[in-house]
Amino acid sequence: MKRIAILATNGFEESELKSPKEAMEKEGFNVDIVSLEKDEIKGWADGNWSNSYTVDKTLNEVRAEDYNALVLPGGVINPDLLRREEKALDFVRDFFKLKKPVAAICHAPWTLISAGVVKGRKMTSYHSIKDDVINAGADWVDQEVVVDEGFVTSRNPDDLPAFNSKLIEEIKEGKHEMQHA
Repeated sequence: MKRIAILATNGFEESELKSPKEAMEKEGFNVDIVSLEKDEIKGWADGNWSNSYTVDKTLNEVRAEDYNALVLPGGVINPDLLRREEKALDFVRDFFKLKKPVAAICHAPWTLISAGVVKGRKMTSYHSIKDDVINAGADWVDQEVVVDEGFVTSRNPDDLPAFNSKLIEEIKEGKHEMQHA
């Protein structure tokens, strides 16, 4: 059974959490919403606060070793809050160290930039943070989905069908280094 962590906090773009979560659960994956604090986190949709989602685990309760992949939804508030939390950054870094799939959409690369994991990687993001991504040393491209050795990125909610499809493909392949075995 594949276990996936979705790392998010208040202000995540609702569709960017809900859509990948549903797509992964449809594949039979076990998906945990991991956050800074327990109880619930509130989404953002159409310029307003939207639905609340139950947090399955806090960062204190999880390790990258427990999961097959990590998904980071966007929204403006969510990654800006996560990037200030060393525990969140360590959790992200560990997935990269373990060469496990990581998927990020929209503004989520802000958290990855603060974690120091994008240098030299080919990726995309929401257009307004293109300069941030380039300044962090990544090779930014304008495509609906970009895959770089198990690292999946997309630009915005319109890209979710392609994002979900590639994310699921990468999870099924597992660790990148095992593809060539």
